[in-house]
Parts: sequence; structure tokens; C-alpha cells
Amino acid sequence: MKIAHLADIHLGFRQYHRQTPAGINQREADVANAFRSAIDGVILAAPDAVIVSGDLFHSVRPTNAAIVFAFHEFQRLRQALPDAPVIMVAGNHDTPRSTETGSILVLFEQLGLDVVAREARRLHYATLDLAVLAAPYDSLLSPERPTLRPDDSATHQVLTLHGEIEGALPLNRSTADSAGVLLRRQDLAVDEWSYAALGHYHVQHAVAPNAWYAGALEYVTMNPWGELQDESERGLKGKGWLLVDLDAGTVTRQPVPQARQLCDLDPIDAAGRTPEELSADIAARVDALPDGLEGNIVRQVVYNVPRHVGRELDHAAIRGYKARALHYHLDVRRPQSQRPIGVGTPGQRQTLAELVEGYLVKRALPAEIDRDRFVEMGVALIASTERELTE
Repeated sequence: MKIAHLADIHLGFRQYHRQTPAGINQREADVANAFRSAIDGVILAAPDAVIVSGDLFHSVRPTNAAIVFAFHEFQRLRQALPDAPVIMVAGNHDTPRSTETGSILVLFEQLGLDVVAREARRLHYATLDLAVLAAPYDSLLSPERPTLRPDDSATHQVLTLHGEIEGALPLNRSTADSAGVLLRRQDLAVDEWSYAALGHYHVQHAVAPNAWYAGALEYVTMNPWGELQDESERGLKGKGWLLVDLDAGTVTRQPVPQARQLCDLDPIDAAGRTPEELSADIAARVDALPDGLEGNIVRQVVYNVPRHVGRELDHAAIRGYKARALHYHLDVRRPQSQRPIGVGTPGQRQTLAELVEGYLVKRALPAEIDRDRFVEMGVALIASTERELTE
């Protein structure tokens, strides 16, 4: 009994300003191509069932192009594997805030997909001896959460949900959305399930031997660098989906080819460096890229850069790097300032980003506004503006 487990596809995700010759945002096209490759792999593996654990789309109102593309890919999957049920739950990006607003995901019921968008449902597939408890994001937000326990209707008992398991995500929360749903490990009753197919965390990760986040198929967060670091710490490289063998008790990673490389260059300490020396250091890092700069997404962090040094860098070369890469981000950071506090006691002056964060954390907000996301966006905007002024 084999199951293909996918999650966090985020069709319609857009980033940076480059477009394809057809006028599509290049990152949106990359995400679509990753999904197409994943569907190719699923068809080749021919599993008994397919589970999509939330966030098929990046927004609750995706573009017509994203909807049509998803429809064609699922249609292709259904034609190739007509007997394999396809189960899909809604994630936080798929779920409208208003209960009166319908979910676009129900469109895919026309292809025979079992879509669970609001309330948790138990799905039974007698020919496979399989029972699936599908718990979408909205059901886990409810004050009366569903009981996440299997029934005795089948030998194979599978749970799928979209939410955050306590302790599973990294401490640096800027690498993941704030879903507003936090589940304890004991809430899952992991030992009672044949498998738990989880969605929301974009890095493939085992919560238990039989409970996995499938991870995203592309880098679709606003902080891909933190995500890249998460993967490095877990010994992973790249993206993919999971092929689960319930009888053998195995979970096998199925990689998806990436359209381009994400490269976070080794940071540079600019203390004591002249503008000419620092420009040469940056050029040496760029020239040493194993896959080159062309078409890739590259970040270079440089610490301890005084304002006058930042102004006198070789900006013509930097503009050249940006033209060659899909996205080149020179992250210039000024030295931390010190000032006396009180009666001469040394202390560290807060940066503008820290001041803004302190204000936003305390600011009164409407109930429907996600505070963590609100603060994250405010701090990111300040940091981006500061970098632009420095450059």
C-alpha cells in the first residue's frame, strides 16, 4: 500500500521582477514547473493513493492561469491513475477568512478529487482497506477541534492535516508562516496511525518515523535564506515529495529538479576594509560561485560596513551582478552603535528595525490581523528600505 504525499505547492507564488518571454513572473513559472515535475514523478511511481496536505495555491483568490494550470495537472494525474483516490485538504493560504466565501478548491471535485476545505471528514476506501481522517486548516482553528484519532474501519489508518506541530518548526520563525494553529505531539496520537501526512512546514521533516512534513516543492517563503539554513541543518538539499509504503513502514524522499540555484555566500566582515578592498572581496565571492551567477538567486551578507564605505563600493559591478542573476541581494549591515545610557553605563542603541518591532508588537490591531505576520512585514520593510539607502 503506497501513498504519494505532497504539500505546500503554492501555485501563483510571485517573487522578484523578472518575467518569462510569455510575460509570466519567473518564480511563478518555476513553482508551476516544480509541480509539473512532481506530478510526473507521482505518475511514474503509481501509488495507490495521493494526498495533498494543504496550500495548493499561494492565495485564496489565485489567478485564472494558476487555476487552469492546476486543473490540467490534476486532470493528467486522474487520467494516468484512475483508480487512485486523490485527497486534498485546505491550508491557511487556501482558506478564506470569511466562512461565506467559497473555496476555489471545490472546483477540483469535478475531477473526482476528495476535497476537504472546512470541516474535518473521514474518508473510506474499502477496496484499499484505507481510512483517511482529513483535517483542513479551518477545522483546527475551531474551538471544538476534531479528535485526531483513527477509527476501526480499515487496516490502513492515515491522518492528513495542515498546521504546526509543537517543536517541529525552527526557532527562527521568519522562515515559516504563522498559521495560527499549534498542535501538541500528543494531540496527533502518532502511535495509533499508519501514517500522518502533514503540511505547513516547507522543509521535509519527520515528526516521528510515521509522521512527516512533506515540505514544499520550491522555495516559496519571503525568507528563502532561513529555509536554506533549515535544510542545511537537517542535512537536506533541494525540494521534493514523499513516497510512503504503509506495509513496509518506509518513507522515501522523491526529489524534484530545481529551476535554479539558491546560493547564500559566505558572509564578509568589512571591518577595516577600504571600499576598493571590500568590492574586490565581493567580486571574489561572486566569481567563485560553482554554478555561476546567471539566472540564480544569490545573497551576499556583509557586516560592519560604515556608511561612507557603503556609498563608495563599486556599484557599477553590483548592478552588473543584479543584471546577470535572477536576483542578487547585497545585504549590507552597518556596525552596531554604542552609546552611554543613564550615568555613563555602556549600552547598545536600538536599531530602527528594533524600535519599529517594539512598537508594532504593542500596537492595537483588529482581531482578524495576524500579529506575527504584521510585525514580520513591518520589520522586513524597514530593513529593505535601509539596505536600499545604503546601496
